[in-house]
Amino acid sequence: MEFQIIWFVLWGVLWAVYFMLDGFVLGAGMLHRYLGTTDGERRVIINTFGPVWDGNEVWLITAGGATFAAFPTTYALMFSYLYTALLLLLFALIVRGVCFEFRGKLESDRWKNAWDTAIMVSSFLPALLFGVAFGNIFRGLPMDGAGYHGTFLSLLNPFGILTGVLFVLLFLVHGALYLSVKTTGELSRRAQVTANRFWPWLLAVAALFLVAAYPATRLYENYLAAPLLLAVPLLAVLSLIATRVFSAQGRALSAFAASCATVILVIATGVVGLFPNLIPSSIDPAHSLTIFNSSSSAYTLRIMTVVAFIFVPIVIAYKIWVYRVFRAPVTERDVIEDVQSY
Repeated sequence: MEFQIIWFVLWGVLWAVYFMLDGFVLGAGMLHRYLGTTDGERRVIINTFGPVWDGNEVWLITAGGATFAAFPTTYALMFSYLYTALLLLLFALIVRGVCFEFRGKLESDRWKNAWDTAIMVSSFLPALLFGVAFGNIFRGLPMDGAGYHGTFLSLLNPFGILTGVLFVLLFLVHGALYLSVKTTGELSRRAQVTANRFWPWLLAVAALFLVAAYPATRLYENYLAAPLLLAVPLLAVLSLIATRVFSAQGRALSAFAASCATVILVIATGVVGLFPNLIPSSIDPAHSLTIFNSSSSAYTLRIMTVVAFIFVPIVIAYKIWVYRVFRAPVTERDVIEDVQSY
């Protein structure tokens, strides 16, 4: 039982870290055409996350792999029930990676504009689809002993769409603050202004999500049973407010750090509310997929725990080193020199 709880916590941590890291790439991608008024500025935006975006995807693969290894029943049914949505998500992530690599292959305005549009769309769709998917998981899927009784269109319910909009706005603010740290001059200023512009919308949608979650989900049951857990959503709200305060003071790095904390705490709020469920049933709670009825054997979880506690710190140390190496802001001069050296 203790290993199942350990892996539920690790499962939540992996998803939270992924959204914190890839969230700013998705946000920057959505803002790519909006903030980049010239080809040079758009190349700068891409170069801010160019060295790290594919490494961020490792956390998504690890989160999926952890689900497969620790909770194989949940993995199998989730990819069966949400097949169309997850396939669209996969295609969007593939297109996004292709965009980054192909945009600079030709010196043609039409070529670059097409890929710039593709970057924006392929960044928006994953943010929206991730939110819709998690919104439906929070809400519960219509499943029972006979299987899944929903369709792809049934996932586009009001609460699922609301959660999708929340993820989009969360990543937009997160990405804009990242660009304000990683760029200089007018581009950095526009990024900070954009973050401040989207922040009130994020606050409003986050408040609406918290209100709508009470009748639409069972996320509040754990918080009502153990009021000390309310510290998690409270810290999420405080970090969101701190993001705006630091940004208004011109402390871009502090604002981005607060935004990182906000993303992690928002995911933690949902994960804590789910426990011990992984996918609740909206029809009959007895058919919910939990960490107890969908986990691997105790021996498998024990071996995986040893491996995780050895290699996860190594991966974290490597990511810290990478971000430290590429910590300096990117300028148009850096992009020009990089092209000339190439």
